[in-house]
Amino acid sequence: MPPPTLRLAVLLSGSGSTLQNLLDRCADGRLRAVVVGVVSSRADVFGVERARRAGAPVAIAEKTSRSDTAFAAAREWAADLVVCAGWIHLLKVPPDFRGRVLNVHPSLLPKFGGKGMYGRHVHEAVLAAGETESGCTVHLVDDTYDTGPVILQTRVPVLPTDTPDTLAERVQAAEREALPAAIQRLLANPDGAWFLGTNPAERG
Repeated sequence: MPPPTLRLAVLLSGSGSTLQNLLDRCADGRLRAVVVGVVSSRADVFGVERARRAGAPVAIAEKTSRSDTAFAAAREWAADLVVCAGWIHLLKVPPDFRGRVLNVHPSLLPKFGGKGMYGRHVHEAVLAAGETESGCTVHLVDDTYDTGPVILQTRVPVLPTDTPDTLAERVQAAEREALPAAIQRLLANPDGAWFLGTNPAERG
């Protein structure tokens, strides 16, 4: 029997480059999934246009009800998994989606996580701290910033000549591989039992 096709609801706040990566991989068969809808925290970002070009329904999550709107839409679309793809806001995960929300963060958590740590802010902090490596972390989302169980991490070097922009390019390339790989793990183990009880050092 072939593995199931996961139904993905994608949450974003910006240009939607991570969404596009998922759309491309779903379309060419590298990822056995389908994007059934997109939630954006803003109506005026290019990620909304990417979703509409792909024929995916879009919900705009207003400031006062972001979590409620996001998960109501995910239920309406019968999503199996909610993927935060450049979503920069705190989520309150309802009981029916516990263990079914993923985020990709542009650092090696627990370093450089927490409120306000997203995008360029993270890469600036990594360079300011004199780190010799960075990377990305795919983790399950709980009700606080960047603290859920880690699924996998991908490491990249920090070069002496790096700027926030050049480091961002390297980390984003890692993210393009890591997020689909994490989703593939869930496809292989759809009940999520694969990560329970494991040591964080053994994950990934």
